[in-house]
Amino acid sequence: MALHNELGKAGETAACQYLLERDYHILERNWRCHPLEVDLIADDWGELVFVEVKTRSDDRWEDPAAAVDRYKQESLSLAAIAYIRRNQLGNIPFRFDIITLVGSEPPFRIRHYVNAFPLRPPHTFRPNHEHDRFF
Repeated sequence: MALHNELGKAGETAACQYLLERDYHILERNWRCHPLEVDLIADDWGELVFVEVKTRSDDRWEDPAAAVDRYKQESLSLAAIAYIRRNQLGNIPFRFDIITLVGSEPPFRIRHYVNAFPLRPPHTFRPNHEHDRFF
């Protein structure tokens, strides 16, 4: 496994532990609805939380959360809708969080952005985009 993949996996494990220590219940890790993926899906006292985890060895150039751009937010929004529909969760409250981890190995410096962005349905046409087939 490539070094950056190992770092990412270690970051996701640390993010899970971080959430568990704060009484979240982890429902899914790396949930996929091809081509969509959510790193973590958790329950926070009845609110569904879709979590994007970003791990970097350092943050000298950019906050890792900046990598969650509008297109990534749209992708996570579509994945959330697909998850809610597939699991017939109806009108369950939900939000999108970002957890950033910085360091080359645990213990990481962790930052948790709660309710980091709103639901963002896609607003642009991208050729060969397959998201519509889920709805």
